[in-house]
Amino acid sequence: MTSAADQTPSGPNPGDIFSAFTAFHRSGALKAAVELDLFSAIAAGAQTVDALGQRCGAAPRGIRILADYLVVNGFLMKEGVGASARYSLTLDATIFLDKASPAYMGNTVDFLMSPIMLEAFADVGAAVRRGGAVNHGEVLAPDHEIWVRFARAMAGPAVFVARLLANALEAPAGVPWKVLDIAAGHGMFGITLASENPKARVVAVDWNNVLEVARENARAAGVQDRFETIAGSAFEVDLGTGYDLVLLPNFLHHFDAPTCEAFLRKVHGALAPGGRAITIEFMPDDDRVTPAIPAAFALVMLVATPGGDAYTATELQRMAANAGFARNEVRDLAPSFHRAMISTKA
Repeated sequence: MTSAADQTPSGPNPGDIFSAFTAFHRSGALKAAVELDLFSAIAAGAQTVDALGQRCGAAPRGIRILADYLVVNGFLMKEGVGASARYSLTLDATIFLDKASPAYMGNTVDFLMSPIMLEAFADVGAAVRRGGAVNHGEVLAPDHEIWVRFARAMAGPAVFVARLLANALEAPAGVPWKVLDIAAGHGMFGITLASENPKARVVAVDWNNVLEVARENARAAGVQDRFETIAGSAFEVDLGTGYDLVLLPNFLHHFDAPTCEAFLRKVHGALAPGGRAITIEFMPDDDRVTPAIPAAFALVMLVATPGGDAYTATELQRMAANAGFARNEVRDLAPSFHRAMISTKA
């Protein structure tokens, strides 16, 4: 980001403002490339306009303009001119946008650019004036289809964070665990712990239509015999008791602070003595503007929820302490953008 200190003596530069006003061009182009599977095609050896047109089923003129735009925006590289020009992937595109990569995240576009998310950002000013979502409070309603879309689109990136969490919790040590996965969605946080720890048993809570996705993922991971489900609202169902771990992955940010604190009390009651609640969230620093991605997430909560927020570690620790947890330790889950708060019951 350009600051006043970065401006040259020749005068101010409107480039950042113009880029912000037209940012939807960039996201639209990237979405098109994912839908056309352009990155995988290049990785597989189709590197000219004609070859890409045949592989992707698209007009050569369209491929040329799209691929050049992706070069300008740092997703592709280009050598040569004219019909013989060849395109190749940048390192990030190789790792995250080629379907053959285990870290592929192209599917996230199905949620991040879903119609309901685009509509939420259509009038940010209205959400600012209101102090919360204008028309999107219903996404928290039972069995809303957006969470099935979320579960199917966001499982891949979740596995990356879940593995980092598994290492932080020393899951491979194989200590017997009874795990509760709240608002499990795709289920990959609990499933990953079960995959890393053969003595872990997981109970996943979510709407029944979403749990169908989690059950599919548990079967695919081979942990279905240690994977159970509870269908319904985590606020209303009987969670049970005696858990060693309760996972709260990307859940609390949907709600206002009093609601979060009250739910943490319910979690506290579900844990065995010495049990731990694991809150995984985007947690900005106390200044609320760093790190950039966790800090920017607050705007998503403004336009998409009635009262949610990107809570700082300090705020989450205060909520957990008020809910009765004896110790609340925050750990970075580097190199992801997430942090984990590990809250221990006395």
